Amino acid sequence: MNNSPMVSTLSVASAPNVSRAHDAHPARKAVRGFVAGALLAACAIAQPVWAASVDSLIKAVKFDDISAVKKQLAQGADPNTVDNTGTPIIVIAAREKSDKVGQLLADNPKTDLEKTDAAGENAMMLAALNGDATFVNLLIAKDAEVNKKGWTPLHYAATNGHDDIVKILVDHSAYIDAGSPNGTTPLMMAARGNHLSTCKLLLDEGADLRVKNQLGMTAVDFARKYEARDVAEGLQARLDSMPSGGSAPQSGSNGAK
Repeated sequence: MNNSPMVSTLSVASAPNVSRAHDAHPARKAVRGFVAGALLAACAIAQPVWAASVDSLIKAVKFDDISAVKKQLAQGADPNTVDNTGTPIIVIAAREKSDKVGQLLADNPKTDLEKTDAAGENAMMLAALNGDATFVNLLIAKDAEVNKKGWTPLHYAATNGHDDIVKILVDHSAYIDAGSPNGTTPLMMAARGNHLSTCKLLLDEGADLRVKNQLGMTAVDFARKYEARDVAEGLQARLDSMPSGGSAPQSGSNGAK
């Protein structure tokens, strides 16, 4: 707006200093009025025409109402809109399993697929937690990041024992021993939830059973602490069959870019 040749030429701010009397001259007042009108017109053109409320957009996202969301985006709604808790609408879509709206938002080049809520959770994390393979795949198809510093989508999938999501993520280079802020791995979360098949899948994909978090706990320790007896027995048997020697590695890096 300020780059307009007309505005830069006629702007009073760029004019030489003049006396108050000269500044009150009718011709100069006319110039000022013309400039002000031009500026207001330019601002009006630059403003989005979207007038719908954020609440109506969020409601449409929650109900997977793709027609309503598409209409509001066409009217100028920001695809990175957040609700009153700071949660982006694409994260809301993942949380609510609104797959059609999720695809619409992911297709929009302006959407930040990595944008997180106040808890640091992004859309792929919540889709993984929900076991929503459709949503996870649509994000991956749009080059959303599979790895993430701290808690990762793989942690979230393992927490609820979603083997299909674990496999999708691992097949797309998810770091198998990703460490949370205190070094807890996806295997530890699967053990905590007594998800025997998920633990087996992670181990078969290369997860290290001997890794300890910052509290010195292994996946076996997690299983015992949370009374996941089946997992504790299975993991201990597998641990006993492993060659001995060397101290247990510490988790810390998660391989995120």
